[in-house]
Amino acid sequence: MNSDRKLRADAQLNREQIIAAAHALIAEHGADVPMEEVARRAGVSTGTLYRRFPNRHALIRGVALDGFHRVIAIARTAEDEEPDAWAALSRFVRQAGGELRLAAGLAMRFAGTWATLRDDPENRRMREILLKILDRLVRRAQADGKVRSDVGAADLSMMMALLLRPMPDLRADLTQAGVDRYLTLMLDGLRARPDAASLPSPEITLADLA
Repeated sequence: MNSDRKLRADAQLNREQIIAAAHALIAEHGADVPMEEVARRAGVSTGTLYRRFPNRHALIRGVALDGFHRVIAIARTAEDEEPDAWAALSRFVRQAGGELRLAAGLAMRFAGTWATLRDDPENRRMREILLKILDRLVRRAQADGKVRSDVGAADLSMMMALLLRPMPDLRADLTQAGVDRYLTLMLDGLRARPDAASLPSPEITLADLA
């Protein structure tokens, strides 16, 4: 490996270590964790941290995009490994909850950064990939008679966003218990059954979210 390639590889490794450390610390302690603590957890100097991420908003953007990649990986793995669409859909909802809850908290705390991310090409590309996977899972589960026919991937995305929005000052253990309970209730409400109540408004579509 020549010196330029080694420098690029080292820089990429440093970036990945910083993102992983920031992700873990924000999940543990919230978004106000000191930048110096992120550097310490990542095993890099503060100078290296600030060269990669000149301010907290740049770091939050990196954590957010990394989180989106994680959510897509969860969706793809569930689709590839589960025997049917309902099992894959349920697995995605339960496993992606933690990543999406972290994203919801960051969106509230760093609204300006999130507004910029909405127009970020990489974010838009990942969003489209995720929604296409969810759309396939919902349609296949509907074809299997497992999911009610009047909902779609956009409904699922909206429900998860609303359910995972953090409540200020709620204890961490109650927050996690609530997430587990209400995602289970949401999945139960998605199931197809003859006595299901009619929904009060038209289905929200992927075009609506776009």
